[in-house]
Amino acid sequence: MPTIDELRMLQALPLDVKIGKTKQRIREWVNYYGEDGVCVSFSGGKDSTVLLHLVRQLYPNVQAVFVNTGLEYPEIQSFVKTFDNVTILRPKMRFDEVISKYGYPIISKNISKMIRSVKEQRKWAMNAIQGLDCRTGEPCGYCEDRYAKWRSLIEVDFNISDKCCGIMKEKPLDEHERKTEKVPFVALLAEESERRQQAWLKTGCNAFEAGKSKPLSFWTEQDVLAYIREYNLPIASVYGDVVYDNDGVQYDNLLCDCGCKLKTTGASRTGCIFCVFGAHLEKKGEGRFERLKKTHPRQYEYCLGGGAYDSDGLWKPTKKGLGMKHVFDTLNELYGKDFIRY
Repeated sequence: MPTIDELRMLQALPLDVKIGKTKQRIREWVNYYGEDGVCVSFSGGKDSTVLLHLVRQLYPNVQAVFVNTGLEYPEIQSFVKTFDNVTILRPKMRFDEVISKYGYPIISKNISKMIRSVKEQRKWAMNAIQGLDCRTGEPCGYCEDRYAKWRSLIEVDFNISDKCCGIMKEKPLDEHERKTEKVPFVALLAEESERRQQAWLKTGCNAFEAGKSKPLSFWTEQDVLAYIREYNLPIASVYGDVVYDNDGVQYDNLLCDCGCKLKTTGASRTGCIFCVFGAHLEKKGEGRFERLKKTHPRQYEYCLGGGAYDSDGLWKPTKKGLGMKHVFDTLNELYGKDFIRY
């Protein structure tokens, strides 16, 4: 089983070595399943754009699969259409329907799952929210620090759930895999979250038993941006340009050795446009919803506007909008001003 030390060693390698190792993992996957038995899960974001480029360098005819959830930036949807051999899938439920049935996705997948599970009276979650060990119910400092601070979310007047990603993205991909018997390459980076790091520690890059390859897992965001610059790779226009930044000063030299980092001049992330996961961590610069207000005002108004209480007294989306202003205001009241900036 891979170790955290092995992951740290891989993450510290130079980009050219990482490219070689990633291509090796791609070949191993194709050798196991066959070129006609694999596909690339393509979101149109910068990570999956790099992954698709690497895969098609070796295997030009590999299919890409894009799930059009209706939650992508318009620029992402247009960018995806510039690629050949892309199959477009759609979920069976809209985002507002998922929220209405299950709840709003906030804080993180892990926390949203815990709050939902508390409402379902699952023992592990009821222990965790009290700062107790999930399994034994004994006092647990880790659970106290990680979970207990969110216990106020049990009492809010809207449901909370982690189910949106599973229903809107994972389910269409799973159905496509069963129908076509094609197993996917997925552009997930272990550094993005503890959850993704733990997944890598269980399987490494190629999870043959699970049928999912993550050949970029040991890359960092800086690696992705450097690859885009070095290979002059087109990316969705919503990102803007890839430049060097050091205390706000931008550099255009890829060989810059002053210790500054690469960044994009536009959006830094292009997942679901209304996603709240991780928004409370955006303490520097412009938050995602502050940027959305300026760049995509129509989508911003739909996100924050609308909403009403149903017959059970629960706040839910309406035809006029998702009603997230009420959700954000509630979080800011519970956890401090500008906990979610909008």
